[in-house]
Formats: sequence, structure tokens, C-alpha cells
Amino acid sequence: MRGKFVVCAVLLAGCASESGPEHPEHEDEIRTLLGLPEHFELPAIPDYNPPTAAKIELGRRLFYERRLSANETQSCADCHEQSLAFADGLKTPTGSTGTVLVRNSMGLANVAYNNSYTWASNGLLTLEDQIKIPLLADNPVELGVTDGVRDEVLARFDDDPEYAQLFEAAYPEETAGATVNKVVFALASFCRTMISGGSPYDRFIAGDRDALDEQQRQGMALFNGERFECFHCHSGILLTNAYRDANVDDADVRLVFFNNGLYNVDGEGSYPEYDQGLFEQTQDPNHRGLFRPPSLRNIAETGPYMHDGSIATLREVVEHYAAGGRLIEDGPFAGDGRTSPLKSGLVRGFEATDEEIDAVVAFLESLSDPEFRTAPS
Repeated sequence: MRGKFVVCAVLLAGCASESGPEHPEHEDEIRTLLGLPEHFELPAIPDYNPPTAAKIELGRRLFYERRLSANETQSCADCHEQSLAFADGLKTPTGSTGTVLVRNSMGLANVAYNNSYTWASNGLLTLEDQIKIPLLADNPVELGVTDGVRDEVLARFDDDPEYAQLFEAAYPEETAGATVNKVVFALASFCRTMISGGSPYDRFIAGDRDALDEQQRQGMALFNGERFECFHCHSGILLTNAYRDANVDDADVRLVFFNNGLYNVDGEGSYPEYDQGLFEQTQDPNHRGLFRPPSLRNIAETGPYMHDGSIATLREVVEHYAAGGRLIEDGPFAGDGRTSPLKSGLVRGFEATDEEIDAVVAFLESLSDPEFRTAPS
């Protein structure tokens, strides 16, 4: 992206490990490079991948480049469209070879602040970790850059004079040529510029009391109240407690995942066998149905909702929580999520009028940032 996503050329090698009160100039450089609004903290950026304008520009080009997939049919942007806040509007996406994935494409707004990545992993803690999954994985195939075709894919960029120059500019002190790590680090650097902080909600918290109308203010109060309890999982500036910034040390990162009663297929809390959340990583039966709470920034643009895209609208999402879980009366996933023994204690259900639900939906719509979705690419 250009405009708000790519700004001045500043070399920041080493700044991530030195930034702080004694090095305020480094903070200013990073904030300018990433386009951070004043009310956002610095994101946590690994020391081994400091951002530079050249690396961000290479990542931007690669994000939209279909030659990055093994069969040259799909780019990152095909599942993460800017106009949809970098989601795709589908229940679940389809990989480059036609495989239909089981989990919904998450929006990428402010993805630099996640404390873990994908819907349900306790092992992917940086963008650099996460990006390798859609790029390299063979089950399921997304971009499909598997071992057998890796050299062929990388050679496409070595053989393109323009890309060869972009790689050289992004990594001037390294040997020439495209590598998987260079691709991953550039894509991660670009994704860290996907900053969304210009919504009506942002203007409201900055002091513009007219930025939200009366209905949206009512919805915000309900959202942050003990009856609806939304804020317990969706708090802070990005409206998720799966959050980390540069002020949080590695040892203090607390990963959070919740079972929200979406399924209860066996009466004992299980989700569909092919998609059981954190359990797939830990093999702990108590982790069935645990998923990371996403940021609610631009949430009105990123439906359908839940980890599997199985809820169509924001109103239905609020109704799901009001009911305390979902009852599926028949079919292969029949079960009463409201009575799941693994459901979070925060999903207790609550009484709500249609007017109140409408107000919460209106508040969620105020989290949309039109400039983020329309800035020139």
C-alpha cells in the first residue's frame, strides 16, 4: 500500500532492541515508518526484523503478487482484500489448488499487535511465524510453496530485474537473491503497516463527543457493562485482550483463548472433529473449542463471523452471546452449546431488548475506518 501504509525511508536496524525512554528518537522513527496514530503504542517487533521502507515496499509488492503461489494463481491479497479490511467476505477461503479451508480469513487491521496468530495456536507468536503457514504449508495448501517447488518459485523473483532490485534494496547487506526468510520478513514488515486508527470511535475517545451518535454511545455503554460483558474478551484500544505491544516483555505475554458455546456435538463440549481449536495444538481435552478473540476493529466489514464463518451478521453474533451459546437442533453438528461443560464462564447469556442489540451493533459499526479500506494501493 502507499499513502498511510508506506511513508518515509528510514533505516531502523537495531531500534527494536534500543527503543525506550532513553532513545525517544527511535520511537518517533518507527511511528512515522508504520504510520501509527498518537493513541497507539509501539508494536512489539522482533529484533531480527527491524522495519525499513525498502523492506516494507518489497512486502507490499509480494502481498499482491500471484507469482508467489506455486501455480501462480493466488496472492495473499486474494484472501485479504483491503476493501474488506483485509478479510475476504467468505465463510472460509479456498487455497490456490482448490482446497477449501476450514477457518475464516481474519481481517488484518492492526495485526502487528496480536500476541498470537491464527485462530487457535499457542506457538505462532510473531507475524514471521504466522506468514510461513499460508506460504509453505502442504495440509491444507494455500499458496503451496512446498519443498518440491520452492526453488522454482524463488527463481521467478531472481529472474525479474525489478524484483531483483527490490530484494537488493531491502537486504543490502545480505547475499543476492530471493529466499524464504527474505520473503517472510518483507511480508511481515508490510503487514505491520496495516494500521487502522481513524474510525468514529477513535475520534470519540480523542475527545470529539459528536463522533458517535446517541445509539452508538448507548451500545458502547452496554458493550462495556457487566450485563453484556463483551469487554471481558474485547478490551483495550484494539478491542481484544489477545494483545501485545512493545511495553510487554516476552515473559509477560499471556495468551488467551475462549470456548464461546458455538458447538457441543457430543454433549461433552466437543467441536466438529476436523476443527477443535487449541486442542489440535495441545491435545488437552479441556482445550476443545478454544479460539483466540479477534480484534473488533472494522468488524462490520469482515463478516461472516466466528472461526468458521458460521454466523452471518453482527446482530446474530450479539444474539448468540445473549443466548449464552448456540443450539443446533439437527444435522451432523447437532448439540446445545449453551450447556457445554467447556464453555467459558463469561458466556452466560443475558436479557436484551431488540433496541439494545441494535445499539451494540451500531457501536460495532462505529469501529470501521473508511480510510483504512480505501487508501491507494
